[in-house]
Amino acid sequence: MSKRARRGGTGPGSGGRNRLAEEKSPYLRQHAGNPVDWYPWGEEAFETARREDRPVFLSIGYSTCHWCHVMAHESFEDPEVARMMNESFVSIKVDREERPDIDGIYMTVCQMMTGSGGWPLTIVMTPDGRPFFAGTYFPRESRFGRAGMTQLLPQLAEVWRQRREEVDRSAEAVAGELVKFTTTEMGDDMDDRYLNTAALQLSQRFDEDHGGFGTAPKFPSPHQLTFLLRFWRREADEWSKEMVVRTLRAMRRGGVYDQVGYGFHRYSTDAQWLLPHFEKMLYDQAGLLMAYTEAFQATGDPEFKRVAGEIVEYVLRDMTSPEGAFYSAEDADSEGEEGRFYVWTRDQLEEALGREDAELAAKVWNVKEAGNFKEEATGKATGANVLHLTESTKGSAMALGMDERVLSDRMEDIRQRLLEARSRRVRPGLDDKVLADWNGFMVAALAKAGSALGMPRYVDAARRAADLLLDRMMDGDGRLLHRYREGEAAIAGHLDDHAFLVWGLLELYEATFDPDLLGTAIRVNGAMLDHFWDGENGGLFLTADDAEELLVRQKETYDGAMPSGNSVAMLNLLRLSHLTGDPELAERASEMGRAFSTDASKMPSGFSQMMSALDLALGAGQEVVIVGDPGAGDTDEMLAALRRPFLPSKVVMLRRPDEGEGGVVDLAPFLADHHQLDGRATAYVCRDHLCQNPTTDVQTMLDLLGA
Repeated sequence: MSKRARRGGTGPGSGGRNRLAEEKSPYLRQHAGNPVDWYPWGEEAFETARREDRPVFLSIGYSTCHWCHVMAHESFEDPEVARMMNESFVSIKVDREERPDIDGIYMTVCQMMTGSGGWPLTIVMTPDGRPFFAGTYFPRESRFGRAGMTQLLPQLAEVWRQRREEVDRSAEAVAGELVKFTTTEMGDDMDDRYLNTAALQLSQRFDEDHGGFGTAPKFPSPHQLTFLLRFWRREADEWSKEMVVRTLRAMRRGGVYDQVGYGFHRYSTDAQWLLPHFEKMLYDQAGLLMAYTEAFQATGDPEFKRVAGEIVEYVLRDMTSPEGAFYSAEDADSEGEEGRFYVWTRDQLEEALGREDAELAAKVWNVKEAGNFKEEATGKATGANVLHLTESTKGSAMALGMDERVLSDRMEDIRQRLLEARSRRVRPGLDDKVLADWNGFMVAALAKAGSALGMPRYVDAARRAADLLLDRMMDGDGRLLHRYREGEAAIAGHLDDHAFLVWGLLELYEATFDPDLLGTAIRVNGAMLDHFWDGENGGLFLTADDAEELLVRQKETYDGAMPSGNSVAMLNLLRLSHLTGDPELAERASEMGRAFSTDASKMPSGFSQMMSALDLALGAGQEVVIVGDPGAGDTDEMLAALRRPFLPSKVVMLRRPDEGEGGVVDLAPFLADHHQLDGRATAYVCRDHLCQNPTTDVQTMLDLLGA
């Protein structure tokens, strides 16, 4: 394409649509009508940059990112900004959820160069991909000390033309530091001091008034909660459990939870869990479903079981494709405003409910005439309210002088009517791409919840999604593709895709005892080790050995919004070792611990999912084999008893009494000598490599497990 055509600002295609119109990513398509001549990531863009001797302007975001929308509207939709970009740069758009490998590298660069990061992420780099400028959000014009695009772009273009040697030196230095920053070296074995320190650090950051950790903004971070439950189980530390209980209750009652339609928003902008950032992410629902399920197992509190069911209701209603897979996210914005879909004025409540029920809803959900939701720009109250609770249903009933059951029934009727009224509003945008890693996470959560809560339909939903992943996104060697949308699977799978799918398959196996699921988990795990393992320093790279070559091959270990692929893989390896009796898998897990022990020693609480894996490695692992007929009463009684209590160190296998070749014995040969006693369902319990006499008595089995 000629420079004159590029300066026209619309790029190829008719109707002012640029190249992004041909992409599958909803985020990229959001920018297809920009006057910026966007390229998707690929060789065409870099070849153009080399041929025309232009720097590359890389913009990374995702479809439900509020400030990505703001920057797009202010800058990328502006003809003058687009003209500057088209004249002096080759501009590339990347969906961070489609390409976490690209995002991970350049986010690390931004943090190295500026000390912070976030989305939208803005990188300017040489045609060979070496950055020399990094930042995040830029408005059209400079304001309050933040550079604007109309000032920044000419400055960067001038630097490129007039100070090329300086640019090259800077880019070379950044690339060199990036290699050092992302290189890991083997350390010592991790021990229980890591667990103790992680629990102590979380306790020191715990907000005793409002639950959660730290101050505003507050993120759910459910893997921190599931680690604390394991620490409670390990050390009989009641405070660890109490932190979990207070946090889960506070989040459910806060505005960070959608009181009408269920499901959790991304995070709370304040310390009280009141005012959320309204986007809803699939991985948050998966992680919190795990946390509420395990909290119910640990405490028996029916509130946690109820919340787990509400999360599932939301996901199956609003986040599930006709094929059974799970969509990625719902936007924070609708009709150009963040949160508009979710907030209520007093008048809107009366219109939907009538005066009497609106009065009750206002009291229970803390609705104020002036509103509690403020404009982000001005800080002024808008009259709109984020619905939230300040106490339990029992507490509300006492305050209102009502019977608890009567109040509960009335509020459920009110909720249903508000949900119906809200359905007539303009919905936030839906990012309907299917990601293998996020879906694997939700498969794991649904299977665990279905098993623990006695809800077979949750397990069925998990199985349906897993079947789609296996049928459409996996090849015969256990290798995965990352993204599925509109019938097309594409983008080479990353570590997280393989690790999270293995997690999902393991949970599904223990919920159904279908040996094919365990066999597939073993195959995917093997492919992951073959193509992602670092043979020199241990651990797993984010990208495969045959993936596109980027500036570096990163290893991600820190557990952020989601657990890292390495943390999940370490726990998978330990569970698979217990399930199959393969000691080499446990040795790989041990090598992973040594690979990341130095990094984790600095802040173990930042590696909470890895600490859960370490808890299993250091604790008394429990293997339970049930020999019995599936569906028989005595077999079902044993399995139900195993699913009720919180026993995070156990794995469970089922062998049919008449099982021959092709079944679970082929995957776990040690099961060959396990048989029934007196023709009854029989449990074989081993703890910490010591096996007990088999038993046909359910209570004896539980006693052997310390349940």
